[in-house]
Amino acid sequence: MTSPIIPLTKTAKDQSTWRFLMNELKPRGKWLTPFNLISIPIILVGLALIVIRFTEGLGAVSNINQEIPWGLWKGFNVVTGVAFAGGAYVLTFIVYILKVDKFHSIVRVTVLNGFLAYLFYAGALVLDLGKPWNIFNPIIGNNFGASSVLFLVAWHFLLYIVAQLIEFSPAVAEWLGARRAHKLLSGLTLGAVIFGITLSTLHQSGLGALFLMASQKIHPLWYNEFIPILFLVSSVFAGLSMVIFEGSISQRVFFRKISSKNRESRNSLVQSLSKICAFSMFAYLAMQFLVFIHGQHWDLLNTPMGYWFLLEMIGFVLVPMALFFYASRKSSILLSRVAAIITILGIILNRLNVSIIAFRWDAAVHYVPSWMEVVVSITIILIQIWIFRWVISRMPVLDESPKWAQKASH
Repeated sequence: MTSPIIPLTKTAKDQSTWRFLMNELKPRGKWLTPFNLISIPIILVGLALIVIRFTEGLGAVSNINQEIPWGLWKGFNVVTGVAFAGGAYVLTFIVYILKVDKFHSIVRVTVLNGFLAYLFYAGALVLDLGKPWNIFNPIIGNNFGASSVLFLVAWHFLLYIVAQLIEFSPAVAEWLGARRAHKLLSGLTLGAVIFGITLSTLHQSGLGALFLMASQKIHPLWYNEFIPILFLVSSVFAGLSMVIFEGSISQRVFFRKISSKNRESRNSLVQSLSKICAFSMFAYLAMQFLVFIHGQHWDLLNTPMGYWFLLEMIGFVLVPMALFFYASRKSSILLSRVAAIITILGIILNRLNVSIIAFRWDAAVHYVPSWMEVVVSITIILIQIWIFRWVISRMPVLDESPKWAQKASH
């Protein structure tokens, strides 16, 4: 005779949920891994430097001053990092708007990466502000500055973080077993995707628009009135290159989390992503060529900055574009990964050129980030990786959703 099922009381449910969350917070797997041994000391030093930055001021840890207001944290963590998060809006557009379902298996991990990137790069923005409490001004209505591009970027950042959180929330509901919440949140996904795509295209170009007011400060080879469009187009292949790069790492690190069906489709996905990267890079290169012809800067090519510009255009745009195209034709995963790495380096170079290297290039004293700025930048990325790894290990991101969630979605 079977014993009757006694329903849990509210207190018992709360205790069960609490035990579940406490158990999930416990570390899993081996601690003495090369990544942990390298990252933990860097994070501890970085956190100490962040405390010094907020207690002693911006000048205590950085080389930023009144003449050089933007440093590594904005140029690398914000301006560069946001481009790499572009894969989220591109893939959600492909899957939810164009209905190309074969990319569905990598949407969640891409959205997760984008959400964490925006969250942490917004944190990097706070670090770089002389008066960090002013970060709330656009939100609370104190000095709205509605005519400022920064005002638009600030609201785009905030709203896009919320949109990505909604897009990813069904995975959280599946992790917690919250079926009612899952049904509600899944119904909000399409609206959040459309809203997020709109916001993302606006602030990707908006970051470029920030530099339109610095026409006399940026080298002519990097400054033009089409910077917003160039930033938007480059975010397409920047984000997808990061998807290819991260996918190759995730396939090794989280091999057991990926179903056999999804593992088999990975090569086909990389091939398709390579095609998109090749065509978007071709469009970007064509635009750069037209802008250069229009600007008539032939005389600047035979200068040190001209050689640097050619290195960026040929070595980090033309070469990976050709590799992506060849890799898609020959179905070479290795070439796609090589092209993705070169593209990632090229995007870093381009964004740093616009925001730091070619910015005030003719100044008597050039900005060079302090070692403390570098450590803090690396710390932000490492903490993001730690949280990314924690979420992947526990939530249905790379692996299949529970059966009840799959039935509810059909």
